[in-house]
Amino acid sequence: MSFTEKEIESLVKKYYLLDVKAKALTGEYEFNFLLTAQDGTKYIFKAASDEHSYDFFDAQIKIVQHLSNSEVADKFFQYIPNSSGELMTVLQKGDRKFYLRLITFLEGKFWCNTSERPDALHIDLGNVLGRMDKVLQNFSHPAMHRHYVWDISNAADANRKLHCIKDHELRRIAGYFLLQFETEVLPVISSLRHAYLHHDANDTNILVQGDKVVGLIDFSDMVYTALINNLAVACTYAMMNHPDPLFAATLVVQGYHKAYALTEQEIDLLYYLIAARLCISVTQSAWNASIETNNEHHFISEKPAWELLYKLIRINPIKAQDSFRKVCGFKAIINNDDYTNLLEERKEHIGRNLSISYQQKLKIVRGALQYLYDDKGNTFVDCVNNPSHVGHCHPVVVKAMQKQIATLNTNSRYLHNNIIDYAKRLTATLPPSLSVCYFTNSGSEANDLAVRIARHFTKQKDIIVLDHAYHGTSTVAMEMSPYKFDSKGGFGQMPWIHKAMNPDLYRGPYKYNDREAGKKYAADVQRIIEELKKENKAPAVFICETLLGVGGQIPLPPNYLKEVYKHVRAAGGVCIADEVQVGFGRVGDAFWGFELQNVVPDIVVMGKPIGNGHPLAAVVITNEIADAFNNGLEYFNTFGGNPVSMAAGLAVLDVIQHEEMQQHAKETGEYLMDGLRKLMNKHPLISEVRGHGLFIGAEMVKDRNTLEPALPEIDIVVEKVKTKGYLLSTDGPLHNVLKIKPPLPFNKQNADELLQYLDESLSEL
Repeated sequence: MSFTEKEIESLVKKYYLLDVKAKALTGEYEFNFLLTAQDGTKYIFKAASDEHSYDFFDAQIKIVQHLSNSEVADKFFQYIPNSSGELMTVLQKGDRKFYLRLITFLEGKFWCNTSERPDALHIDLGNVLGRMDKVLQNFSHPAMHRHYVWDISNAADANRKLHCIKDHELRRIAGYFLLQFETEVLPVISSLRHAYLHHDANDTNILVQGDKVVGLIDFSDMVYTALINNLAVACTYAMMNHPDPLFAATLVVQGYHKAYALTEQEIDLLYYLIAARLCISVTQSAWNASIETNNEHHFISEKPAWELLYKLIRINPIKAQDSFRKVCGFKAIINNDDYTNLLEERKEHIGRNLSISYQQKLKIVRGALQYLYDDKGNTFVDCVNNPSHVGHCHPVVVKAMQKQIATLNTNSRYLHNNIIDYAKRLTATLPPSLSVCYFTNSGSEANDLAVRIARHFTKQKDIIVLDHAYHGTSTVAMEMSPYKFDSKGGFGQMPWIHKAMNPDLYRGPYKYNDREAGKKYAADVQRIIEELKKENKAPAVFICETLLGVGGQIPLPPNYLKEVYKHVRAAGGVCIADEVQVGFGRVGDAFWGFELQNVVPDIVVMGKPIGNGHPLAAVVITNEIADAFNNGLEYFNTFGGNPVSMAAGLAVLDVIQHEEMQQHAKETGEYLMDGLRKLMNKHPLISEVRGHGLFIGAEMVKDRNTLEPALPEIDIVVEKVKTKGYLLSTDGPLHNVLKIKPPLPFNKQNADELLQYLDESLSEL
């Protein structure tokens, strides 16, 4: 039920004795009309249904009356009484009641329609709001005590509508910020100062002239809530479409604090409250779209809200807190500490042979999907931490773990559904023959167990590995990792370990143009088998990563594993696929790296991404091998397969599937590799780009003929790119390969920026 413009003109004539022309305006909850009298005087007429109570509209009248007797009276409209002297007219129309109100018209230009927004205007906005809230200290009305969807204190309710956001990246970002609201804000929000607030200083409610705020309209969002929420709303809209959103917010905070002093605790929460307001907005828009509403007001802020959320996640929350503190005169939280004391304490209490990345050390304090925040206020795009497979602090994974650890965590000798559910989900991603799971806490432990199982099954001890390979830090894993035992301080090669040639199509003897390269590299494994045969031995195990990590980010040559597995199995050995770094969709074209080779291993080992960095790993084997291993000697792992780890694993699989991360890895990885190949044409230092999906290596040499590794140039590039906010690392036997293995939320915008900064850094060389 609505009103025509003619009906409104008639109602105004009847109840307010005014001859006017009415023009319909937009509104979310009310019917709004611009009225123009014969003498040119303008008014606003509002008609609202009984969806809201009489008391609620009475509260709107009372709060405006309270403000009209204060120093900020000129910033607000006034209610005009009807012919009976009442400020609200109750109209019965059909079976509905409507509440009619006539208000004065405020001159000014809406904030959203201004192209010039000087700094002074932002400061004045904060000042006006601070003065208003100070005036309202002694105001109250029971109707403002309500549970309201737009009340930032209720932002956690937006989780119920997250599913309405269909875009995976957008839903993930909103989910992340709602998780932070629950973590950072909810535990303390009830203890903050509360007040009766306007709570909707958005860009369509603020009237300006020049560098001054001349009016604030629309009290339909007013609510009793945390005082700081009023400022949070204003900051949110002041930040939209501003070239420096954080700076815009600090100006509003500065103006507010000068008029009405804030507390340190309030401003330390402001970043998260701004994000929460945006999350309410975008989830409401998504929900409205899902019910196919045609009210354009429901979508008015959707695009700028998403644009601001994209910017906000790249603003270190510590930088925001520090900026807000400084403009309020509070103690800064960012200092110039060079970590001397921390480094000394680390040296004293932590193993000395644990290295620290980068020349200028980083103290990382928070993570957000593909972003990392340090304690200096810097934000970095993480291009190397592949353990956080689906993103740092992914909300789905975090909540699954939180819920389970609050319920139960114990060992796997008790029956529990999680371990069965996860084993079934995990093996469903594998070939049917791989059906039995053992759960451990790390890839190293899993590789150790896999070798133990294989040795038991084959009754042999010898292991064939690839040169330069790395399989973990346990004793057995170190023994079969040439990357470690051949390095400085290494213990050398054990007699039961045999190194096969690294199947490197770039540096090895067989190149890309050799169609038989895979078969020829595989022949080196057969050579080892023949040598073992002369000693009346046979291999227990052949193990290799299905794309080589520390070996140089190298995809295996076509048919390599097919030939190797044939040789090893003919000799009675077991074939182990180490998927610790490459599994779970990272390679894009397949869920598992071994699928790129069209083979089925006897044992698959997985770690790192399986629990998104939570200590979880697995060994998956065939029934035949499992039956042989079940020889009476129990295998028990206290934490392997515990309910929390299984909840984490299930959540990771859910995210990969529901957010289509494998396809994302394929598209983004191909996009990034295309860009790197264009850089290769421009910069001779880049001599080779290789990989699959978001498992990428870029080899750097000084001379493309001699293949002399580009040292120290590659390290200089890594450090230069770090100063621009991107974290890279190096790998390979010669330490001259750029390693790019980011969390899978890494997007094309990140890729573009990384390529730009690599280009700039290489040009500076």
